Amino acid sequence: MRTRLLLISHPATAAQPKGAFPADEPLDARAITEAARFRASNGTLLNAVDTTLSSPAACALDTARALGLDAAIAPDLADIDYGRWRGKRLSELADEEPEALAAWTRVPSAALHGGESFDALMLRVGYWLDAFDCEGTTLAITHAPVIRAALLHVLRAPSDAFARIEIAPLSIIELQRGERGWTWWPAHPEAPRSQDSSRSSGS
Repeated sequence: MRTRLLLISHPATAAQPKGAFPADEPLDARAITEAARFRASNGTLLNAVDTTLSSPAACALDTARALGLDAAIAPDLADIDYGRWRGKRLSELADEEPEALAAWTRVPSAALHGGESFDALMLRVGYWLDAFDCEGTTLAITHAPVIRAALLHVLRAPSDAFARIEIAPLSIIELQRGERGWTWWPAHPEAPRSQDSSRSSGS
């Protein structure tokens, strides 16, 4: 049986427009409204979900509630660990730690902030995907860095490509696992494809 995994990024938090690293903020009223609009326009998708998983972050759990979904926490969906940079503005760090910030944003193995490197995140997400055992359609509410890591793992792309992937708030990435392993599919939420088609069978 083919497994379908829909990775959705949470709405923008208050920290993002300020150019700050997340500090586990809950969603504000604007973001909750955006999630409610997503729910209203993607009813077919949400009704087809068999299992909902969520990052333990407040913004992800708030997203699940706004979508009307009962989500189980999956620790491996947690955002990248920002270490001592949690809650700090990029403009501050550009003055205080310019070399460390430049390395972290360009070199996937860099972890000069005392948190997690992108390479470490890719290992975490890759292990989670390889061990994934939910059948049917699973919706996983998570963060842009986690989705980037999942895509690179599935595509077997080098980790230094992470800066070339943009994940917008409330965007969906669809992955499917069949006989050949994980593949990336264009997401069409309101037009679920048949799992019996020739493309879905891996031919």
